Amino acid sequence: MDTDALTAGLLRELRATRPYPAVSLTMPTHRRAPDNAQDAVRLRNLVAEAGNRLEADPQVTREARAAVLEQLDRAVAEVDPRRALDSLVILATADEYQIWQLPRTAPERVVLSDTFLTRNLVAAKAQARPFWVLTVAADHAALWSGTADAVRPEERDGFPLTAPKEAPNPQREERIGDTPSTFSDEETRQFLRTVDEKLRAVLAADPRPLHLVGLAPALALLDEVGESAGSAIGRVTKGAPADISPAELLRELRPALEAGSGRTADEIETRLDHARGSRSFAGGLDEVWAAVREGRAGLVAVEEHVQRTVKVTDEHLEPVGVDTAQTADGEVREDIVDELVEAALDSGADVVFVADDSLAGHGRIAAALRY
Repeated sequence: MDTDALTAGLLRELRATRPYPAVSLTMPTHRRAPDNAQDAVRLRNLVAEAGNRLEADPQVTREARAAVLEQLDRAVAEVDPRRALDSLVILATADEYQIWQLPRTAPERVVLSDTFLTRNLVAAKAQARPFWVLTVAADHAALWSGTADAVRPEERDGFPLTAPKEAPNPQREERIGDTPSTFSDEETRQFLRTVDEKLRAVLAADPRPLHLVGLAPALALLDEVGESAGSAIGRVTKGAPADISPAELLRELRPALEAGSGRTADEIETRLDHARGSRSFAGGLDEVWAAVREGRAGLVAVEEHVQRTVKVTDEHLEPVGVDTAQTADGEVREDIVDELVEAALDSGADVVFVADDSLAGHGRIAAALRY
């Protein structure tokens, strides 16, 4: 699965307690040859390590071990190297498995617990900054899921929608003297009310920034008859035919996306400047980690590609080398940034990823505090 499949409901499901052992495998992967040739070998080795861990665990029965390993073998057989991104996450129990390809790197690890490890999924989704796109016309509407790199059509909550086609009515035309305007007849208004209703359900279930694409009369009527369009952060007033391709739609959206990114960067800089002026600012991994754990962070800004391996000592984070061995007590955290991002989002903070080096003076990560 891709990160945009991680809805709030699915995340709750993944975090639910399961019969022990619930196995989480994570590893970095490579998008292109020749580097990706090593991924299959590393995955087999990781599954072998999981098998050894399961065999050595006295809490795991022989039947449970065999069932989990069978699910892992199925997952490995299904992994498609052509879809590889920057990391792979496999989640498995005796009854199920899930495969996630993530556009953010993750450390190589095996975790046995009674819940799945979700921090890497959550951080990858936050970094991808997913958004919704609604393409709309008088007789059709489609929903698209997008990131900065791609958009794809979504078939959910009734989308795509097509307006019912009525047979021509010559008597009606004779009475009014002409065919009524497309955007003034009641059938079109009702169709766009239905579009608005379906869109509100999507936004309620999975809130994301919304972009609208359509002719000006269509967008104006959607504004008039519904509520959802008012939350849109971007509008492209251009016709969106029902057969528009993902590549063409992304080209049309690109100026709006770039403008939105610029506004977001300015807003983040302003909030951090204000926090510095009001002494409600935290800079650097250790300070931000403490603020997040205490629930004081209102905004957390992280550079796009920052990764840190640390040792937790007396509730502080001590940087260590990436080759430092994991300790039995879990004091070494290879994916502390992802863990911090997940904790910040859980506490209700806004988490944003910013350009590399934009926070170089603050340890690559900063926060505006609530108090």
